[in-house]
Amino acid sequence: MRPPPLSVCIEGVGFLAPGLPDWPTASAVLRGEQAYAAAPSLLPVPSLLPAAERRRASRVVKLALALGLEAVAHAEADVGTLATVFTASGADGHNCHALCEQLATDDRRISPTRFHNSVHNAAAGYWGIATGAMAPCQVLCAFDASFGAGLLDALAQVVVDQRTTLLIAYDSEYPEPLHRKRPVSDCAGVALLLAPVQSVRSLARIAVTPSSDAAARLADGELEGLRTTIPALRSLPLLQMLARREGGSVCLDYLPPMQLRVEVVPC
Repeated sequence: MRPPPLSVCIEGVGFLAPGLPDWPTASAVLRGEQAYAAAPSLLPVPSLLPAAERRRASRVVKLALALGLEAVAHAEADVGTLATVFTASGADGHNCHALCEQLATDDRRISPTRFHNSVHNAAAGYWGIATGAMAPCQVLCAFDASFGAGLLDALAQVVVDQRTTLLIAYDSEYPEPLHRKRPVSDCAGVALLLAPVQSVRSLARIAVTPSSDAAARLADGELEGLRTTIPALRSLPLLQMLARREGGSVCLDYLPPMQLRVEVVPC
């Protein structure tokens, strides 16, 4: 017997990827109103952070903050009250590279600042500093299935606790030589603000169930390349339906052979 679907409303979206600096730009490209133009990801300065933390903020931290804050602003939500789920396929690639370089020298002493920026929950910690949020926070990793794992965790919290929850899925690149083993092309991600009940701000209601179908692909070859090389962007087929305000279902990559079928009903 299939489990009942997890059903929530999407209230806000944040997005950042190579050539797509925000959700309005990404929406226009996903609707076909604007051609995709490849360009390096542009990361905003995390102005909410105190000056000392702002100087130390890594690419992953800047990315996660930008995604979450855009989704919150889109939904006109109170950031301090939101439960959060952070999900990424790895930690900070550049800090990991720098630590490996240092450990390969005769002087193996590691900067405490660089170490605390390298851990997987660094972005969540900086989010708490920036926003003052004291609500529950989860930090997940499931390699290429990290977006799906984060989505399921966030949906379960919304359904069980009846609490609006912010999902932030993000990934960053590794420098060489690690890049050859983990060829993520650039930093990118998505944030979804999920609520238990529909409101005037709701964009769509989604319901998620297990599936064994193949994941949906994007017709645009460059966008499909982003979907397959940056794990957080396994979300792109769902985001395309949101951008086009289309109803129906779409299958997303998860943990093979299990996939996630997402039913979308525009609000």
